[in-house]
Amino acid sequence: MPRFHCPAILATGTELDLPPSVARHVQVLRLQPGDAITLFDGGLVPGSPGGEFEATVVHMGRSDVRVRVGAHHAIEREAPRAVHLLAGITANERMDWLVEKATELGVASITPLMAERSVLKLKGERADKKIAHWQAVAISAAEQCGRNRVPLVHPAADLAGWVRHHGAGAGAGTDAAGAADTAVPPQRLLLSLRAGTVPLHTAVAGQDGRAVLFLSGPEGGLSPAEEALAAEHGFAPVTLGPRVLRAETAPLAALAALVLS
Repeated sequence: MPRFHCPAILATGTELDLPPSVARHVQVLRLQPGDAITLFDGGLVPGSPGGEFEATVVHMGRSDVRVRVGAHHAIEREAPRAVHLLAGITANERMDWLVEKATELGVASITPLMAERSVLKLKGERADKKIAHWQAVAISAAEQCGRNRVPLVHPAADLAGWVRHHGAGAGAGTDAAGAADTAVPPQRLLLSLRAGTVPLHTAVAGQDGRAVLFLSGPEGGLSPAEEALAAEHGFAPVTLGPRVLRAETAPLAALAALVLS
């Protein structure tokens, strides 16, 4: 059954016009009145019940689609451990790929990091457009993979600016549902190639269920100054093994290890 993210208050028995972008998608699929679909608000709407709703198409116009909302199912497919990525912005389309696959794997949130070695630097209107684009990529991936919670893509930040607002004892901000940080802050881990790192699985041993904030650099990795700054703010260096992974692959490998373990 087709699944669509609908950022609106959903309630059984009500009718609503789908947002234009969702309506266009329904029309592209050539759905007709009487056809069944699944709607979810992604947890981004205040007061959201979460889960997903059955819905039935009741009207197909040239540019509008109206549906009747049916039964609610409190189904969540989230990982047992919340992992927040602070990921170096990669070049070209690789960041799109990272956001898409991280969403499929179950990431809780993503903060694009403008590191010293990042090729792409964002500010102003261009930054706003990129964040909106990556949020749309996350929404599309959630529709495809069956998630009912859309990970929030935070505004891009440099590491110095990020740590000023998130001290060593602070959390990662709000999660996809808009919930505030819990009393226990996430474990902070830094992917590093320097000496003295420990394997990722060793670092999280005995931390079952605790959220993780995972920091990974862009192409070329973080600079020595950035790694030192991260260490000063509670990030413990970890390794994924003897091979050097690409900037868009490394955080996904770590995410898979953390959410599937």
